[in-house]
Amino acid sequence: QLQLVESGGGLVQPGGSLRLSCAASGFTSDYYAIGWFRQAPGKEREGVSCISTSTSDPSTYYADSVKGRFTISRDNAKNTVYLQMNSLKPEDTAVYYCAAYLTKLLVFRQCFREGEYDYWGQGTQVTVSS
Repeated sequence: QLQLVESGGGLVQPGGSLRLSCAASGFTSDYYAIGWFRQAPGKEREGVSCISTSTSDPSTYYADSVKGRFTISRDNAKNTVYLQMNSLKPEDTAVYYCAAYLTKLLVFRQCFREGEYDYWGQGTQVTVSS
């Protein structure tokens, strides 16, 4: 059973940065899509970014709202995926979740669909406020 644990959330001022971590355990394959989602109060959960765990797939995808500000990366030796968030805005305030599903090919539209994901972390709160 794959388990995901997020960390790194907190309170930050507008324009600041945070790095979220998603530590995974229980991998049964080298081929997972790992996605970051977020849910703001009163809003639906939305996809933020995704990456493959395969070392032969360098693809990364981003939602338009975070492109150029957020960077997703992975450290396979540590079984951890990171989300570096820069130039944070109040509208980035949300609970951030990481999630995973088995796939040999990371596909843009697929990796932003919640229903594709079989494993979810518990979430970490990010608050951007002065």
